[in-house]
Amino acid sequence: MDKTTPHPLFKLSTELGPLLVFFVANAKFNLFVATGAFMVRHIPVMAVVTGVIVIVFGTLTLLLHDETFIKIKPTIIYGLFAAILGGGLLFGRSFIAIMFDQMFNLTPQGWRILTMRWALFFMGMAILNEIVWRTQSTDFWVAFKAFGVIPLTMAFAISQMPLTKRYHLEPASLETSEAEAGDVSQG
Repeated sequence: MDKTTPHPLFKLSTELGPLLVFFVANAKFNLFVATGAFMVRHIPVMAVVTGVIVIVFGTLTLLLHDETFIKIKPTIIYGLFAAILGGGLLFGRSFIAIMFDQMFNLTPQGWRILTMRWALFFMGMAILNEIVWRTQSTDFWVAFKAFGVIPLTMAFAISQMPLTKRYHLEPASLETSEAEAGDVSQG
C-alpha cells in the first residue's frame, strides 16, 4: 500500500466513528447532546456539502431545541445526492463515474445504469428516513441511523457488483478512459 492511500481501518474509523459517538451520546444523554457531539467529531469525508449541512442542521437543532432539524438532515443529503446524480444524467454526465473512476472503468451504458441505480437508492433512502423519523421514537431513529443505514448502503453497493462486471471496460490507456471525464452521452 502506498503512503498516500489511507489505511482501510483508518478510513473505516473516520466513517463509523462519528456515528458511534452520536449513538453513544444519545443513549447516555439525549439527542441534543448527541447532535453537539456529532457536529464536533464529524469529518466530512464524502463531501464538504455534507459537512456544511451537518453544521447548519445541527446548529438549528441545538439553538431551537428542536430535534426535527437533525432528523431531516439525512433526507436533505440523500435527496441532494439523488438530484445531483439524476441531474447529471440529464446533461449526459455521470458523477458516479468521476467518483469511482479509480475503482471501475465501465462502458458509458454501464455508468448510466449505475448512476441511475444510485440516484434511485438515495431517493429511496430519503423516503425511508422520512418514514422512520416520522413514525418511530427518537431512539429508534438514532439506532436506525447508526446501525441500519450503513448495512443497507453496503448491501446495495455489493448488489451492484454484477453490473460492474457486466459493463467492465479495459481502457486502452489512461488518456482514453471515459470514466475520468464522466461522459455517458455515447453508447
